[in-house]
Amino acid sequence: MQKNKGFSLIELLIVVAIILIIAAIAIPNYLNARLRADESAAVGALRTLNTAQITYNSTYPTVGYSSTLTNLGDGGTSTNCGGSTLPTSANACLIDSALELGFRSGYNFSVSNVTGTPASTYQFIAVPAQPGYSGNRYFCSFADAVVRFSMSTITTCNGTITPQQ
Repeated sequence: MQKNKGFSLIELLIVVAIILIIAAIAIPNYLNARLRADESAAVGALRTLNTAQITYNSTYPTVGYSSTLTNLGDGGTSTNCGGSTLPTSANACLIDSALELGFRSGYNFSVSNVTGTPASTYQFIAVPAQPGYSGNRYFCSFADAVVRFSMSTITTCNGTITPQQ
């Protein structure tokens, strides 16, 4: 009688079944962790944007708050920040180029409601690029620099929206 080496088909099927069961348990947890990480990154980005707006307003008091994300960044060209070029109100170099383009970690960012001369109000709104996948919550912030959230779309950020804790 010869001795066969290797796995039988039954043993191989059992191992594959165990791997599939483990994957079925792990994948939803991974997706949920990724969703929470994207939401946390969105909150951090809003805090960065608020700090940039406050710095911009202090640096350029005759302009007030910035009306665009581009003004808070490098003005759309990577050569404006650093080197011998000094920041201006058109390219303040306060945020990175990804955030300046309005997208980071699965969220789209926009600035609106910049009013007054000099501009004395603003609002930021962060919307998940793929609701349910990159985030479930919508975030916003305005001149009080408090990050707020809602489970539904935010069109205007005001004191009635729940603060993030």
